[in-house]
Amino acid sequence: MRKPLVAVLFALAIAGAGAAPAVAAPVSAKPATASAASASAASAVTADTKAAAAPTLQAVNLAGTVALSNCSGSVVRFPNSLDTDPALVLSNGHCLSTGFPEPGEVLVNQASSRTFGLLNSAGTRVATLRASKLAYGTMTDTDVSIYQLTSTYATIKNSYGISALTVQDTHPTAGTAITVASGYWKTLYNCNIDGFVYRLKEGDWTWKDSVRYTSACQTIGGTSGSPVIDQSTGKVVAVNNTGNEDGARCTENNPCEVDASGTVTVRQGINYAQETYLIPACFTTGNQLNLSATACTLPKP
Repeated sequence: MRKPLVAVLFALAIAGAGAAPAVAAPVSAKPATASAASASAASAVTADTKAAAAPTLQAVNLAGTVALSNCSGSVVRFPNSLDTDPALVLSNGHCLSTGFPEPGEVLVNQASSRTFGLLNSAGTRVATLRASKLAYGTMTDTDVSIYQLTSTYATIKNSYGISALTVQDTHPTAGTAITVASGYWKTLYNCNIDGFVYRLKEGDWTWKDSVRYTSACQTIGGTSGSPVIDQSTGKVVAVNNTGNEDGARCTENNPCEVDASGTVTVRQGINYAQETYLIPACFTTGNQLNLSATACTLPKP
């Protein structure tokens, strides 16, 4: 998982890099600003008109993303969510203010008053949203946290003109053009889904069927929890969570890939996300968590 922001800033200060982690990215893989990303996506749209079979790509922006105290996140809804339902915020399990959940630990419906800075399309903070509870959090099989807010989707839309991002309920596809939208850094990273990892192991944690990015998405500390958005649909297909920083094997901040036969592969500089398509089946009427739902396969306490 990406280092907590305090650790990132401390490490950069020691290295003499100042307090601007974005400079750690190679120039060739510099993260796009909101405006630059829009221009890039617009260019993609023009190019794609030449190939009728290619999907039309959209200019993804920062609307609906949020900044946590140490990570990124987004206001999300599911295909069956209603405007009158309490809104939800999606981030990583390792971004919890209480620290990393232990392997096998699943947190459900715990009181929380955590706050989130809501961003508009330009990356301007327009509101502070507050949680009423942590609905779900774990680092087992996946790396996810889902907070229920005190505000409904309708309230957020009417007050700030911002709609929630919809979580896709089908498995993502290799080759898909994606944007990792970081509310913490107000930055967009554009690349493609390179493929899927049978098991991604990092320290004591193991995640299943993870998303591997192509090398263009050089995410950094603080991007943890960012929504991974399909540029052709605008829907969330994964949540950004880690990358191999130093080339080490299966250690914290250096995840390794393990295939079905047990073969281990290390890809230094490559970053990963956790799929989110399984989550909608575990939330029912009123956006309430129901881990007993027939189609729900998320880890249970």
